[in-house]
Amino acid sequence: MPETFTSATNSPDDAPVRSRLSFDLDVDICVVGAGLAGLTVALEAARLGASVAVLEGRHVGWNASGHQLGTVMPGYSLPIGELIERVGLEDARELWALSKEGADYIRATATEEAMPGIALTEGALEVSTVDAGDTLISRLQTLSEDFATEVEGWQVDRVRDQLKTGRYFHGIHYPRAFQIDGCKYVHGLAALARRAGARIFEDTPVVSIDPSGIRKRIVTPSARLRASHIVLAGNVHLGAPLRRLSETLLPVWRYAAVTEPLGERLAQVIAFRGSIADSDGIDHFRIVDGDRLLWASPETTWEARPRRFGPAIQRRIATVFPQLGKVAIADVFGGAVGVTVHGMPQIGQLRKGLWVASGFGRHGLNTSAMAGQVIARSILWGEERWKLFSPFELVWAGGATGRVAGHLIGLWGRGHSAAAGALARYREGARARERMREARLAEANRQAGTRQARPPAGPRPQPPRPAAASSQESEIIRDGSV
Repeated sequence: MPETFTSATNSPDDAPVRSRLSFDLDVDICVVGAGLAGLTVALEAARLGASVAVLEGRHVGWNASGHQLGTVMPGYSLPIGELIERVGLEDARELWALSKEGADYIRATATEEAMPGIALTEGALEVSTVDAGDTLISRLQTLSEDFATEVEGWQVDRVRDQLKTGRYFHGIHYPRAFQIDGCKYVHGLAALARRAGARIFEDTPVVSIDPSGIRKRIVTPSARLRASHIVLAGNVHLGAPLRRLSETLLPVWRYAAVTEPLGERLAQVIAFRGSIADSDGIDHFRIVDGDRLLWASPETTWEARPRRFGPAIQRRIATVFPQLGKVAIADVFGGAVGVTVHGMPQIGQLRKGLWVASGFGRHGLNTSAMAGQVIARSILWGEERWKLFSPFELVWAGGATGRVAGHLIGLWGRGHSAAAGALARYREGARARERMREARLAEANRQAGTRQARPPAGPRPQPPRPAAASSQESEIIRDGSV
């Protein structure tokens, strides 16, 4: 199931004053990028006793990490069937277990550390736009039996009892999935990392990196830094010093809108309080603040002004839930994620002491948390679970041509999904009309049969008597002659 962005667009009021790196510094680990992955690396490494510095060109959580819908669940952008085909069942199980660890890490960090305003809600529902019950059963068996994931299959009636729309059919419910306020979480991570001893420097872009030698060198506009290990966690915004790495990611933007309060009518239309996403990656929404609707737009490979997407999201809400009418939009915002060609995140060691954690795509929360743990423990404990990601090598994403292709593929996919959904709804309507016709015909036959079986009123008619023979005919009969 894909992820988008949250309504919290600004830093919390209690965020510390930004600090630039203005002096030379030596540390054990230098992390480039203060998003979810980079801050998790910093927090875990500092807790394990390492000296850590985080360099961020803008500010903590300024991009997708601070603007997420906040859905936390196991999995990757690569569908589970393709994951099995790529690495085999056993390695796929281990990779899936890592993604579950990432989700558990976020739940523990958000709740045990009592992050203020985290607004945790339970459950996620993936709904299909076509009537695909057989596919649903197969996927449920794979998730529950092969990957030990708690899931429930919902029939059409149950889905439509929770979501008052005819656009969705079957569903897969993940009761252990949950939602948090993504902005509050990323700033909570930063606060925990600082408390553990990590130093975070904002407004400090990296000018160049020299990864050779035991002590790697990083140059910023106003200072130099040396470290035994460098972790590149800047996603698509690593910039000129690491352009070749950035070009292995396809930048994908997704924008989301938060409505004005909708009152009781929202609860009458959407009873499910977790997040809802369709299996085609087009609709993704959930209720926030009690009576507001947070809804994400389809993806695009080109950056645009967020406000441009407000009317399109309004129309989409009215299409799926016409009972709500044209809702008022309070805010629109978005961010860019990096999507790899193969759909799996980039986690591992590029060369001795140079690590990468990026390409988390549409499952950014659980995979970034998992990457932070894996890399910190690999550096300080010598763990080698990062090698599970070795089959997913760095692949050039195609540059501008890849972005055009990605945009066209997205348009085609949405068109194909819309056509398949319309056909499924037409067939459902046709079946319903046929059932009604058969019911009317059966009722008409029943009534006709009742009328035929009912005895007629009045005296029973007598059979007609034969007419009397003429005198000549009587003579012929008596004589026996013709």
